[in-house]
Amino acid sequence: MVIRVVGAFFAVFCFSILLELPVKQLLYAGFVGAVGWMVYLLVEPNHSVVAAAFVSSLVIALLCHIFARLFKKPVTVYFVAGILPSVPGASIYRTVLYLIQGDMSLSTYYLMETLQVAGGIAVAIFIMDSLFRIRKKEKQESLTERRQSPTGRG
Repeated sequence: MVIRVVGAFFAVFCFSILLELPVKQLLYAGFVGAVGWMVYLLVEPNHSVVAAAFVSSLVIALLCHIFARLFKKPVTVYFVAGILPSVPGASIYRTVLYLIQGDMSLSTYYLMETLQVAGGIAVAIFIMDSLFRIRKKEKQESLTERRQSPTGRG
């Protein structure tokens, strides 16, 4: 498992170079991808591929938001490369392979798996993004309330 996680780190790191991420952020993007892949590998043996992709995407989105705030960069700087290991490329490949071979039942199975994984990733991103937006909105409202109070202390 360690080799696979280190491999994910280097894959995301190299992909980040291709995406021309800021040099100082390459290690962090690689870290996001490696942690996401590690979570995927830990969840997948006991649950479905869809659950593993969902949970790993939640963790990836959380790390991306944390790093974006720490380093004052857009979330996408870390997310685009960091999500790479969780993307259902093998399922898409199998869908097309079995479609070409004429095995419609396996092709349909992998197509549904691909759509479920992609949906799980999208829902995980939406959930984490919504949580951070809610927190940001609450923070702004409390600042506004403090400014409007007569003592200035809230």
